[in-house]
Amino acid sequence: MAPDAHLAPYAAHSATGRGRLHAEAAHASRSQFQRDRDRIIHSSAFRRLEYKTQVFLNHEGDLFRTRLTHSLEVAQVARSMARNLRLNEDLVEAISLAHDLGHTPFGHVGQDVLNECMKGHGGFEHNLQSLRVVDELEEHYGAFDGLNLMFETREGILKHCSLSNARLLGPVAQRFIDRSQPSLEAQLTNLADEIAYNSHDIDDGLRSGLITIEQLEQVEFFARLWHDVQRTFPGLSGRRAIYETLRRLITALADDLIATSGQLLLDAAPRDIDAVRAAPPLIRFSDAMRKDATELKRFLRANLYQHYQVNRMRVKASRIVRELFEAFISDPVLLPPDYLVASGDPQRQARKIADYIAGMTDRYAIREHRRLFSLDEL
Repeated sequence: MAPDAHLAPYAAHSATGRGRLHAEAAHASRSQFQRDRDRIIHSSAFRRLEYKTQVFLNHEGDLFRTRLTHSLEVAQVARSMARNLRLNEDLVEAISLAHDLGHTPFGHVGQDVLNECMKGHGGFEHNLQSLRVVDELEEHYGAFDGLNLMFETREGILKHCSLSNARLLGPVAQRFIDRSQPSLEAQLTNLADEIAYNSHDIDDGLRSGLITIEQLEQVEFFARLWHDVQRTFPGLSGRRAIYETLRRLITALADDLIATSGQLLLDAAPRDIDAVRAAPPLIRFSDAMRKDATELKRFLRANLYQHYQVNRMRVKASRIVRELFEAFISDPVLLPPDYLVASGDPQRQARKIADYIAGMTDRYAIREHRRLFSLDEL
C-alpha cells in the first residue's frame, strides 16, 4: 500500500507535493514529509529549544515547559486530530516540531525587543526566522544551505507574514498576497499550537503559584471542567485534580475542532489540496468553543503573562537582548567570526547579529551578556 493511501483526497500527499528548493531523489523507505520531520529533529536549532523559554525561564524549575516540550505537545495534539480527519500526520508533525525554531531566548519578549532593535534593518519576526533557519541557517548538507524542506512544510512554518515580506519570499508566501489558504495540515497545526499552550500554560501557572484554581473558576469554560472532575472524583485534589481537568480541556478543544472541521469538509467537499487553498479556512472551532478558548486566553494574558513576577523577568530579558544587540552593532568585532560580515554592509551585519541572538538559548544569552558586561568575567 502506498504510504498516503489512507489519506483523504484533500490532504497533502507526499507524492504530489510542490517539492523542494533543491531537487533530491525520493527515499526508498520514507515519505517526503517523514524525511522533513527527521531533518528537523536532527537540527541544531531543534536541540536549542530545550533551553528556550515558554513562559518561565529554564532555570526557574525543571518541570516548566520549554519551547522543546511545547513543540512536542503540539505535535502530539496535531497528530491525533490529523488522524481523525484523514490528514497527513507526518506533515503536521514536521510543522509542529519546526514552528518555533526561530524563536528568540526569553519567549515573546525577546522577539519584541529584537524587532525594535532591527527596526531600521527589516525588523524581526520569529515565524520568518523559523523559515530562515530551515532555508538558510542550518548547516548539514554539502549541496545546499538549510534543510531543504518540502514546500508544504515551509508553508506551514510561515504562519504570519506582512505583504512587504511576502513579496520578498516568493512562492512560499504567495498566499498572503493572494489571500488564499495553506494546506489543511498547516491550518490544523496552528490550532493545535493554541490547544497545547492554553493547557500547559495553565498547568505551569498553577505549579508556579502565580495563578490559582479560585481565579480560574471565574472562567466559565475551566469551571465547567473543574466541577465535572469534582463530581466524578469527590474529594480529589492537588495535581491529580488539575491533570484530570486539563485532560478534559484538551479533549474538549480537540473533539470540537474535529467535529466542526469534519462537517465543514463534508459540506465543502474539496476535491484536492488546490481546492482547499481556494476555499475559506476549513479547520476551525465551533463559535461556542472559540468563545470559550478566547475567554481562557484573555484570562492567561491578564493573570499569568502580565503577572508582576513575569514582568520582572521580562524587564531583565529585555535589557539582555537590547544590550547584546547594541554592543554587537556598535562594535561587530565582538562577534564570533562566523557572524562577522567582511564587507561591512550594515544591513547584512544587523541581520547576522539578529541570527546570532535569536539562536541563543536563555542561559547562553545570560552568559554572553555577563562576558561582555561583567568585570568578573575578565
